[in-house]
Amino acid sequence: MSASSLRRIVSLTGAALTLALAATVLPATPAPTAAAEGCPDIEVVFARGTDEPPGLGRVGQAFVDSLRGRVGGRSVGTYAVNYPASWDFLAAAGGANDASGHIQWMIANCPDTRLVLGGYSQGAAVIDVIAAVPVPGVGFTAPLPPNTPEHVAAIAVFGNPSTRLGLPLTTSPVWGSRSIDLCIAGDPVCSGGDDIPAHSNYGPAGLTSQAAAFVAGLL
Repeated sequence: MSASSLRRIVSLTGAALTLALAATVLPATPAPTAAAEGCPDIEVVFARGTDEPPGLGRVGQAFVDSLRGRVGGRSVGTYAVNYPASWDFLAAAGGANDASGHIQWMIANCPDTRLVLGGYSQGAAVIDVIAAVPVPGVGFTAPLPPNTPEHVAAIAVFGNPSTRLGLPLTTSPVWGSRSIDLCIAGDPVCSGGDDIPAHSNYGPAGLTSQAAAFVAGLL
């Protein structure tokens, strides 16, 4: 990933978060989601990073693989947040709607499933929106219901742009104790550094395993 691309992630994703956090109230419409088959013991809802192909993304997959090895015989389902993950960062609101819609579907239909939320880079910003914004606005129309903390066991984010703004999820009064918000030293997306390769190193550097250990301890 080029330096100019990372600068765009920092500036535009930060702008998207700022707009979301300054949201005005609008009518809420839950986002449609596909019905899951069965109810796993654990479900990971993960939003991939910018320009990654649809799916969990490389960081999300590494995190899930590590988590599966730490939860004994419990089943682990996954849901890849459906959103563009493009350079149009304001479209991340669509990802927040999709993630929230799926979470609400799981709460209603699989109430005993323990939910884990996660995201990488722009995907971390998606999780920030649904975790930090209790009202709809600026394209986000599906805030989570008040009983969500009863079902979400943990949150794990990597290369989170809001950390660079001084707003890591670990400072959340609701989610702080059950969140891990990891930023590699020098990663320009989540810190003031300029180590561009660091932003692509969360799996190889072992941070996905670190997050999986933290999350497993809460399940």
